[in-house]
Formats: sequence, structure tokens, C-alpha cells
Amino acid sequence: MKYLWMSCGFALLLLSCGENSTAENVTVANMQELTDAIGRSAPGTEIVLANGVWEDARINFYGMGTEEAPITLRAETPGEVYLEGQSYLHLGGEHLVVSGLHFRNGYTPEGGVIQYRIGRDTTAFHTRVTDCVIDGFTQPNRYDSDTWIEFYGKHNQLDHCYIAGKSNDGATLMVYHAGNEHTDNHHQIVNNYFGPRPRKGGPRGETIRLGGSETSMTPGRVNVSNNYFEACNGEVEIISDKTNFNFFTHNIFDKCEGSLVMRHANYTTVDGNIFIGGDDSDFYGGVRVVNTGHWITNNYFYKIRGEQFRSPLAIMNGIPKSSLNRYKQVTDVVVAHNTWIDSRSPWQIGVGQNMASADVLPESEIRSAPPIRTTIANNLVYNTEVDTLPVFNHDDITGVRFQNNLIDNHGTAYTEYEGIRSADIEMKQVNDWLLVPADGQDELLNEVYAGFDFDRIKTDLFGNSRGEKNRIGAISDLAAAADFRIDKSQYGPSWYSTEKVAAEPTVHQASPAAGELANLIGQAAAGDVIELGEGEYSLDASLRIDKKITLRAASPGDVRLVYTGADNTPALEMHPGGDIRLENLHLSGGDNQLAFAPLDEGMASAYKLSVDNCEIENFGHVLLASRGSFADSLRFTNTTIRNCANGFVLAADEKGDYNAEMVTFEGCTFDGVRSNVIDFYRGGYDESTIGGQLTLTGNTFTGCGAGEGSGVLIRTRGIINVHLVGNTFRDNPVELVALLWGEKNNHHRDNTVIRSGRIEVEQQQELELLY
Repeated sequence: MKYLWMSCGFALLLLSCGENSTAENVTVANMQELTDAIGRSAPGTEIVLANGVWEDARINFYGMGTEEAPITLRAETPGEVYLEGQSYLHLGGEHLVVSGLHFRNGYTPEGGVIQYRIGRDTTAFHTRVTDCVIDGFTQPNRYDSDTWIEFYGKHNQLDHCYIAGKSNDGATLMVYHAGNEHTDNHHQIVNNYFGPRPRKGGPRGETIRLGGSETSMTPGRVNVSNNYFEACNGEVEIISDKTNFNFFTHNIFDKCEGSLVMRHANYTTVDGNIFIGGDDSDFYGGVRVVNTGHWITNNYFYKIRGEQFRSPLAIMNGIPKSSLNRYKQVTDVVVAHNTWIDSRSPWQIGVGQNMASADVLPESEIRSAPPIRTTIANNLVYNTEVDTLPVFNHDDITGVRFQNNLIDNHGTAYTEYEGIRSADIEMKQVNDWLLVPADGQDELLNEVYAGFDFDRIKTDLFGNSRGEKNRIGAISDLAAAADFRIDKSQYGPSWYSTEKVAAEPTVHQASPAAGELANLIGQAAAGDVIELGEGEYSLDASLRIDKKITLRAASPGDVRLVYTGADNTPALEMHPGGDIRLENLHLSGGDNQLAFAPLDEGMASAYKLSVDNCEIENFGHVLLASRGSFADSLRFTNTTIRNCANGFVLAADEKGDYNAEMVTFEGCTFDGVRSNVIDFYRGGYDESTIGGQLTLTGNTFTGCGAGEGSGVLIRTRGIINVHLVGNTFRDNPVELVALLWGEKNNHHRDNTVIRSGRIEVEQQQELELLY
């Protein structure tokens, strides 16, 4: 028997060696070698990409590996293989593994950057992409659409990757349901770091989208877990779930101006997620609920201040007999064992109710069906300041059942609804954003409601069992919570640092010598400051602004920038990523010139413009936006704009897109601007796009609008957020100062209007539908 076991072992060893002997381990240094290696690959093959830059690398990686012996494509050194130019990685076959690649300085010429399919017919299954980076690999024009990561097939995985900087049209990551071979797919999206996605200025800017309305009846069973989302601000939906039976668990959303949205989904599990907001934005969102059967449990919300579609918890109204691409009624949803800390009006019920718009919208757009058979139980709300409206009822709340919820509203009793009990709760602050109930409050916290199937909620936010200690709120084990810290090393590649170290800016000195200022701007590092000495600076060509930089007067003297360049060109030309701040300068030009303008084409990413205590005069346009250009922020303070043919024209895009997000004028003087004083436009009706924002505070407008054909001084057609506060309008020959959209967040107060027409509010505006 001893010899028999030895013989069998030797035979198995020979068999194992025979299998491995066909596997190949090969290092490749160019595309031809890579193509050849892929063609020769067999189970167990490892293809190693040599370190360096791979320009225009269009990789179609096909192979038939096995679970025991996958085919691997990896970087020689993780993070030192750079795919640049027009590059992509498309995958087909079974049991493939890709690791260590870094996409930068380019864009995909077709399909996704990483795509689990080659062409239309070769799909990947059981394929893993790990330890990779896609950073700023965005299309040259914002309106050119693509998706960076495209999931097809079944049982595919993306893990420990860093994905950031997409600024063009299209979701960052998309799961497609393009037939039976792609649905009920069990994909895994885990332990990734989704870094900043800048504001896009319109729809189609999700970070993750699962399916579409046309596939909303299909099961997905996608697992999106243990990911970190930082400043994912592309649009109102960070994640748009449009298929069924998906899981969103243990993710962290850190200062993201959007929400996790069950847009067309049913039976979604949202458990153990952390939403971190703050006082610095009113756009941080939480969870938005549409459709049927969701369980929203053990989630923690800190200073989520969004409203309506971005509410901390937004339970929407639906459309009766809704089509697939609109809003189904909310039914049979459970919201249990969650915690909200200092989140404004945390529970908003019937969001999107728009029956007052029946005269301007078709019946198929009227959201008149309130949520029904919905339970909100065992939740904790804690406020350090009084919230006058903790539960915001937009319509009919009778279909919502409240059970055993606690609220500490900073000492103010809340008695509006049965099932929400006021209490004084002692909280312990663990870190900047985490507050937990202190020990010794068992009698208060242990009184939980045991609803139908609630025993499926087996753990709390931090994975501690609720079997022996079950408490109201997201946290049942207070001692374990006291030790919790976010460990960012869990997310993204181990070799890639997500921490951006800000360099100390260098201050450069400029004189009016010909060409010196332009040269200094070109040589300066991002974030540097250029101080201009007194005198006149003659600019015969546009200053190229493609980085963050400050131009300021060295002293309170007279610093004049005079633009003498060609007609229809700007004094300051904004490039992708340009971020300019002007302080204490005088800028002048001619009737056929522009003070500021983005490129006509190639605005791959947003620009920023800040002007303080300056004078701008004699230009044809102060700012003229181009199609596809987008300003993340335009901020003018204590600045005089004088004798210009046109002011600020932000009206180049259609179909729900717009040309700027945050536009602010504070303490400015507009004198003799003849037309288009401010023309800020968003075309088309898309209720899920809730931008841009125009704020006018304490400005003076005198003698403006003499050539304004529309008769309206401040034009804001389609803009959702408009605030006119404390301004003076004097001797402006127009019919209207502004025509505001009353149904949306358009407000005016404390303005003085003298011989300048009037401010009018139009409650409803009829706009072209975009879908």
C-alpha cells in the first residue's frame, strides 16, 4: 500500500508538471510581441508588459483560461506601465486576470477604456481586473460620450482600482444587460477608490450605472461593496441602479454632491454605507428611493444637507401607469436601523410631486402616486441644532408606517407623527464625522420594532451581531464603534497614493516688459502667484491659462492690462483645467475682443475663474462660452464691469447641458453693459438635472441693457437655482430685470428697482422634454 501511494503521488506530479509545461511566462515590449503572446496563450500563461509608456496601445486580450490556471496580463512593475494616447483594454474569453496598469494622458478611441467584451460578439466571463488606475483619461471634448469601464458577460470583477477625473459625457462605469449572456450576472465591484469626478453640467455624469430603463425588468445581482467614493460630483446620481436584486454594502461616500439612487431598480439592498457631508455644500446627497422592495439598513449619514432629489433620504412620488423610463410608484420598502446626524430634513417623503405643473407637462410626467406599504423603523436622528422640519411631507404620507424611531432635535420636542419619539440622547464623538450613542442608554435604545422579516438584519454598520444586542440606529455595539477609523489603504491599488500633497506656491515678480508676463505664466507651476508691478502691460496675444495661477497687483498701485490682440480673441484664454484668480487689476480691450473665453474645441475638463477688486472695460464680451465648455465656478467680487457690448454669455449648449455650475457676483458694479448682461441658459426639461446656480448679491446695475433684444436684463432660462438678493437696478431700459422660475429654486428679495422694469416670477415654465 505504501508503494501504491508513492506511485500515485509520482504520477500526479508528472501530470501537474505536464500541464504547467505548456504554460508560458513571457515579457513583451511592444504591441506586436503582445499580440503574438496573446495568440499563443494557454491556461496558466503569464504575459508581462515591460515597464514604460505604451502609446496608442489598443489591446484585445482574448484567452481561455481556467479557474485553476487563469491567463494573466500584468505590468512588469505595478504602476510603471503607462497606457497613453489612444489606448484601451478590451477583454474576451474566460478566466483572465489583468493587473498593475496605469491609463493616463489620453482617451479611448472606441468603446470603453476597460471593456469586458471585444467587438460585439466576444464576451468575457469570470475575468478580473485589479490593481489598475484610470486617471484623467477623458475625451478631448466634454460632449463626446464614452464609458470608461464597460461590464458585459457574467461573473466579472473590478477590484482595488483607482478611477478618477472623468469630465466628459457618459457614466464612468456601466454594467450592460445586452442579452441573456449579460444578465443575472453577479459582477463584483469591490475595494475600489472612485476619486473625484468633477461637476459635468448636465445629465449622464454618473459614477456607476447598472443597466438602463430598457433592461429595468432584468435581474443583475451585482455586488458594489467596500468602495470609497470621494467628491463624485458629476451629477445628481452618483450611482444609478436600473436593474434588480443588486447590493450596495459597506461603501463610503465622502463629500459627494449626489446620491445613491434606485432609479429603475427593484429589490435593492443598501446596507452599512457611510455618507459623509459637511457645512461647505448644500448638494451632498444620500439615498433616493424609486420602485419596489428595497431594504435600506444600517447606513450612517453625517451632515447631508441636500434637498429634494439630493435629500438625505428621498422617497419619491411615482407616475401612475408609468412607462419604463419614468418613475414607478414606491411600494414595499423598508428603511430600518439607520442613523442621521445633523442632516437637514433627513426624511423627505413624496419628493418630485409635481401636480402643479400639469398645465405645462404631459400627463405621463406628473408624479402623483405617493409611496405605499413602506416602513420606516428603528432609526435614529440626532441634531446639534433644531431642525424645523425633520420629516418633509411633499404630498401624502399615509402609505408610510413609522415604528420605534428616535429623534433628539436639540431639546425641541417633535410630535408630528406617531412612531417617531423625541428623546434626549447622549452622544459620544469618535472622530470628525462619527457620533455614537454613549453607554448607559439601554432602556432608550433597546426598544426596537420587530417587523416582518426584520431578522434578516443580522449585523450593524460595523458588522457586529444584532442577535444579542439589537439597538435603534445603525450601531448596536458602541464599544466597537469607538475604535473605528477609515483605512484608505483598503481601497484602490497598493502602489498608488490617493493623497495629493499641495506644494507651497512660489511668488513671481512681473514687470510690464514685452512678453514677460506670458513667459512667467508659462513657466510657473500650478498654484503659483505672479505679482505685477505698477504700469501698463500691453498684451498682443491671448494669455494661455491651463493651470491654477493667481495674477495680482504687487501693491495697491495702478496695474493696467491692455489687450491689443486679434479680433474675436480673448485676453485670457481658458484651457482645460485652467484656474485663474485676478486681484486688484485693470483689464481693457476693444469692441471686437473678449476679456475671457474658453477654447472653441477641446475643452476636455472644466475651468475656474475668480476675479476680485478689478475693473474690466471696453470689451465686446466679458465672457463668451463655447459649445462643450464648462466652468466649474465663476466668481466675481467687488469688481466693476464697464462699457462692454456684451457681458456673460453662458448659453452654448442644449439637451439639459449648461456651461457653468456655480456663478456668483457679489458687490459688483455693472455700468453700461449694452446686451447679454448675464445670459445663463439650460435648454430642455430634465428633472434629474438640478443645476446650475446663479447668485447675485449686493450688486449695482446702471444703464445696462440698451441693446437687449429680449427685454430681459438677467436671463436664466432653465436654470434651477437662482438667488437675487440685495441688488440695485437703476436706469436700465428693459422690460424685465429677470424672469424667474417659481416652481424651482428661484428666489428674489430686498432688491431695489428704479426705472428698470420689474422682477417677474413665472411659476411654471414649458420646456422641451429630453427623453
